[in-house]
Order: sequence, then structure tokens, then C-alpha cells
Amino acid sequence: MNKKALKILEYDKILDRLARYASTPLGEETCRSLEPMDDISMIRLAVQETTDAADRIRRHGPVSFSGVKDITASIKRLEIGSNLGISELLSVSSLLSTASRAKNYGREEEETPDDSLTCYFESLDPLTQLHKEITRCIKSEEEIDDHASPALHQIRRSMGGINARIHAQLNSLLAAHKNELQDAVVTMRNGRYCLPVKAENKNQISGMVQDQSSTGSTYFIEPMAVIKLNNEMRELEIREQKEIEIILASLSSQTAPYTDILMENLKALSHLDFVFAKALYSASYKGSCPVFNTKGIIHIRDGRHPLLDPAKVVPTTIRLGKDFTLLIITGPNTGGKTVSLKTTGLLQMMGQSGLHIPAFEGSELAVFEEIYADIGDEQSIEQSLSTFSAHMTNIVPILEKADIRSLVLFDELGAGTDPVEGAALAMSILNFLHNMQVRTMATTHYSELKVYALSTDGVENASCEFDVDTLSPTYRLLIGIPGKSNAFAISRKLGLEEHIIETAGSYIGKQDKAFEDVIADLEHSRQEMEKDKAEIERLKRDAAILKRRVEEQKKQLEERREKLINQANEEAQQILRSAKTTADQTIRRINKLGQQGGDNMQELEKERAKLRNQLDKNEKKKQKRLYAAAKTARAEDIKIGDSIRVISLNMKGTVTSLPNAKGDLQVQMGIMNSQVNIRDVELLNENTMSGPDGQAILSSRKTGKGTHASQIKMNKSMNVSTEINLIGMNADEAISTLDKYLDDAYLAHLPQVRVVHGRGTGTLKNAVHNHLKRLRYVKSYRLGTFGEGNTGVTIVTFDTAQ
Repeated sequence: MNKKALKILEYDKILDRLARYASTPLGEETCRSLEPMDDISMIRLAVQETTDAADRIRRHGPVSFSGVKDITASIKRLEIGSNLGISELLSVSSLLSTASRAKNYGREEEETPDDSLTCYFESLDPLTQLHKEITRCIKSEEEIDDHASPALHQIRRSMGGINARIHAQLNSLLAAHKNELQDAVVTMRNGRYCLPVKAENKNQISGMVQDQSSTGSTYFIEPMAVIKLNNEMRELEIREQKEIEIILASLSSQTAPYTDILMENLKALSHLDFVFAKALYSASYKGSCPVFNTKGIIHIRDGRHPLLDPAKVVPTTIRLGKDFTLLIITGPNTGGKTVSLKTTGLLQMMGQSGLHIPAFEGSELAVFEEIYADIGDEQSIEQSLSTFSAHMTNIVPILEKADIRSLVLFDELGAGTDPVEGAALAMSILNFLHNMQVRTMATTHYSELKVYALSTDGVENASCEFDVDTLSPTYRLLIGIPGKSNAFAISRKLGLEEHIIETAGSYIGKQDKAFEDVIADLEHSRQEMEKDKAEIERLKRDAAILKRRVEEQKKQLEERREKLINQANEEAQQILRSAKTTADQTIRRINKLGQQGGDNMQELEKERAKLRNQLDKNEKKKQKRLYAAAKTARAEDIKIGDSIRVISLNMKGTVTSLPNAKGDLQVQMGIMNSQVNIRDVELLNENTMSGPDGQAILSSRKTGKGTHASQIKMNKSMNVSTEINLIGMNADEAISTLDKYLDDAYLAHLPQVRVVHGRGTGTLKNAVHNHLKRLRYVKSYRLGTFGEGNTGVTIVTFDTAQ
């Protein structure tokens, strides 16, 4: 990839940000040296590694590789037989410690399949015994442990004893010669213990002068009484140093056989640090894994420039290479044309480098061997280059090298010279690249290029939307619609006299004016279509909610019907069993009385009466169940023509008269017209159809003031509460109840509701928040503030624009 395009598109800034997430010197170096690749298999592997690292971070959190240092030089020294110093051995130990930590992190659960990083984690060998031996012997970069070897332990023990004797001797001298000393302290000079003696008293203390102060007022004298002890201490220090060298040599010899393993650990950990840095960087801009192709097709969905403020950048969708190979972008200045070019080029470079891109899932990128860019003004006074000359200096080599596997980006092509010649030259350059099937994007102000795009196959217009009412760009890229300069509209908005604008319009040719009017009409039509599309989407969402409610009601009715049928069958079986038992007993009794002979008519009559009583009892039970299951109607609910059920007869009928003062009304049941009381009447659901919350949304009855549909919204708004209490429910019950409530509240056009979930362990709150994230008609939600319920409630705001 050519360095000029990398610089123009600010690819180096991406690498700087990426390097901040690396925790090892080699990992950071790899980040800064990353370049786009042109082998699709290598690109896919690199992107897959980034994706797998991001998945591991989501499952287990990030892993730190901060203990890894570059020990390449130390390994080479071991290979030639040299010994390592304390700091080098500590670096080896730190590497092994990080390898052990990373290997434990890399151990996945059994049910988790292997990914592209598994081999790196499995290749790590922490060399546990070697690591333990190094940490046992070396405490820090300045100190070897006393127990690193028996000899060292004995030497330091002897040094401790002699040191105590020296201090005891010196302390006695300090007490005895207090007046002759400059300070009552023991000091070190040339590695030997001395006393600071005043110059005039130097002959009062016998010993060797080791040093003198700069003023000559103090002599540092080693007393004769400790000279021998100091000599013994010096000998022990020499022995200590030799023993330390023996210990380091031993550790080096133990490390030397594992140089290959150490180098493999270093490479694996450095690569993992680099890959996890890519994943962490991806998380910072909410990146996604792109799909790659070799067909030259680019389809970036809601792409965002990664170097712009995430809170301000406007996502844009960019297509190139499938239906057209040349995209010409027009529109006013500061409208986002150059940002669209840079976003396309930079995201293409990031993807080919194995990075995720800041775009919606499913975005597609091509694999280009080269990306060329001529963006910005590179005029130079020193080189006598004008704006036009500077652009042409860049364009000439691009036209020489570009081919079908190249992406070319032009900003303000043909600018900086005579408009007629500039437009002609720009059209010729673009036509040349179009004939070569080079994927090209170009920005321009020339109307001639708009006409060229409209009249040429494989070339498409695009524009950056501009809001004339607010005099500000929206930064949305509209493919298929050529842009307008909006110079007249902007000038009129800013207060320029109308007669000046009219005079300016007279200078524009009729053909150009007609073309601009066509563009304006296209833009107006597009805006109307987008409004209609938004309204259709809203209606579709409402219809989907109603459909789901109807399906749920249908399911509930089916379940209730099945339950009632089973219950009726069971009751029928019970009645049959009871009737059979009664009949059998009665028959046996009658037979018995018949065998006895005589006048038994009175007894037989008693048996028949008992049987009639039993049948009446069963019938009363049946009527009682019917009344219990039925919902009796109220007089004000009854209308002529309503379908009802007479409970006592269990028959359907139609109301032919309104209830009188006693509650009696006439009901037509087939050919029979009967008078029944309102307490024996149940209204049937045939009169109304229930909506999502059980409110009537359609009725066969007409009212004098319009249809029931106009009353639904009022009823729903009046009946739906602005608060729901989920405390005491488990997560599944709460989400089911909340889902129905939010649908009803949204259809009732409530702007905001209050969900009470309590504090507790936070499980119910998290379940509620996770559910709210998935609802498209929820604009935002937040925890309550003081006076609203604090963290025990969540305030939900609906998207009333949908």
C-alpha cells in the first residue's frame, strides 16, 4: 500500500490509538508497524482473530500481558554460553509468570469450541520449575535471597556477626571520644567503617585516615580496633560476590536448555497482546467484523469515521462496485463530501489490516492491492505549484498505476482552473478510469459531471444532504440523487435582496435552470417518500403489536376451550357414574320389593320420588355452575339486536326489547320469543372484538357520535396507568407483564411511564433493562432520581416520533 495514501487518510493516527491498548513493547511495535494486506485468506484470518479475542473478552474479561519484556538479546547470550544478570533472569521469570496467567485464561469450558487463538494459548509453556527456582533465588534486581545457596547463607550469617562486633566497638569509641569527634556518628569511607574526627584531634585516636572533608576540618579515621574486623568484612563481601556469580551461573545453565521454548512463549504472548489490543480498540468504537470479497464490492452500512467525535459523527451508508463502479458526489461545501471519501478509504484500510470497522454488522469490503487518494490542497510556493498543479502532480501517477484491483479517491477533481476546462478534464479522467473498471469515488461542484453520471451506465450520482431551513448539512450521503449548491436558497435565507437573486437567476441558461429544478423536485420527492416510509413502518409496528395480542388471545381462548371441554367431559362422566349407581340401587330395591309381593306401591312411590329428587338436585347443580361461569349483563349494556345467552336454558338469542323496570326483556330464540329477566342473561362477545388491553376496538353497533374506534384511544389513555409494579415477581413473570404493559402504554400515546422493580439483588432491574434495550419504540430509559424512587424504579420514555 502506497505511503502517500496512508498519510492522506490518517492511517497512522489509527495505529497510534491501537498501540495505546498494547501492554508489551513487542505488541506495541507490532501495532505501529501494521499495514493493510492484499491476501484475502490472511485478511480473513486476522479479522477472525480480532473477533475471537473480542468474544473471549465478553465471556471472561480482558487479560493483561504487561509482564512480557523483550528477552531476545538474553536468549542469544544464553545460546553462546554467557551468563545472565539479575535483571535478565527476572525478565525471564516475568515472561514465564505471564505465560502461566495467559494459559489459565485460555482454558475454555469443555462445551466451548476452539477458535483461531486456541493454538497460541496451547503453545504456551510456563516452565513452572524454572520459574519457581528463579523467584526462590532472586528477591529483586538489587538482592539475592540469603537461602539461594547454603554457602551464601553461611557467608551472610558471618557478615552479620562481624558487622555487629564492628558497631559495638565503634559505639564504645563514640562514647569514649565524644569531645574529639565532629559528629557522634559512624560513617563509611572506601567501603570501611570510620569516625568523623576534628582536624585538631586527629592524633587523639589511633587508626588509618581514609578520607578528609573538603574544608579540611574533618578527618575520617578508621580506628585501629576495627581495622581487622573491617578487613574480615571486606573478605566476606568478596566471597559473597563470588557466590552470587556462582548462583547466577547456575540459574543461567538451568535456563539455557529452554531457549527455544522461551522464544516461542515470547512470540505467542506478543502476538496475543497485539490481537487483544485490536479487540479492545474495536470495543472503544463499537466495531463489527466486515465481510470480504474479491469482486470489488464495497457496502458500508452506517459507517462512522473512527477519528471523529463518536457523539457528533453521523453514520453514513456507502455503496460502490456492484451496480456501479464510479460514484460522483456533489453538494455544498462543509456538507460531508470529503468525510465520505476519507471514511471509505480509511475503513477499507482498517479492514485489510485485520481490524474491525466502525460500521453496522454485515458491512462488506473489497480487497484492493492499492488505494490511491488525492484529497486536500497541496499547493507549494517553494515548488511554484498552484492548487491545480498540485492536484495534477498527484493524479498523473495515479492514472499510470491504477487498475481493476485499485480504489481511487478524488476530492474536488478538476478544481483550481477554468471551470469549463476543469469540468472537461475531470470528465475525461473519470471516463478513463470507468472504462478500466477502476473503483472510483470523486467529489465535485461541476454540473457537467452530474449529467455525465445520469447518462452513463455504471456511473452513479450521490449528494450530501443539506437542510436549507437551518442552513446546515445533515452529513447524510444520498446515493442516486445529484446534489445542489443551494446558493440561491442560502442567500435568500441570509437576507439577500430578492431582485438580486432574480437577476442572478436570469444569467443561468434555461437548460441549466431546468436541470436544477429537476434535482430540486427529486429531492422533494425523496423527502416525501422517506416520511411515507416512516409512517408505514410505524403502522406496521402497531399492526404487529395488535396481531401478537390477537394471537395470544386466540391461544388463551383455545386453552380455555380445551380446559372447559375436559372439565365438562369429567363432569359428564361423574354424572353418568352417579346416575348409574342410583339406577342400579333403585332397580335392586324395586326387584326386592317385587319378590316380597303384597302391597308395596307406597314403597315404590318413595323410590320414584327419591329418584326425581336426585335428578332435580343434579339439574340445580348444573344451573348453579352455569350462573357461576356466566357474566350477567347490566340493563345499560343491553341494546336491541345484541346477541345474548339465556343462562337457565343455555340457549343463544337476540334482544328484541329493552329491559323494563323489573328487568324483564323479550328475547328471540329461533322461532320462540320469550320473556326473561336480565339476571338470566349473558352478553356474548360477538358484539365486540377485544384489542391488546381488552378494550373494544370494533363494534357492529353504531353510535350517534361516530364509531367505537374513536373511543378506544380515549378509553386506553384513561385506563392505562403511568406506573407498573413488578416487585415480588420473578424475572420471567415480570418481563411478560412488563411487555404487555409497555405495548398498551405506547398505543395509548403515553410519553413516559414508571417501572417499579425495587433494589434487591439487581436481578429484576437488569432483566428489565435488557428487555428495554430490545424495544424499538423505547427512546430512552434511566434510573429514578431523588423523589422518583431512586434506583428502585426505572423511568421509560417512548419514541413518540415513531
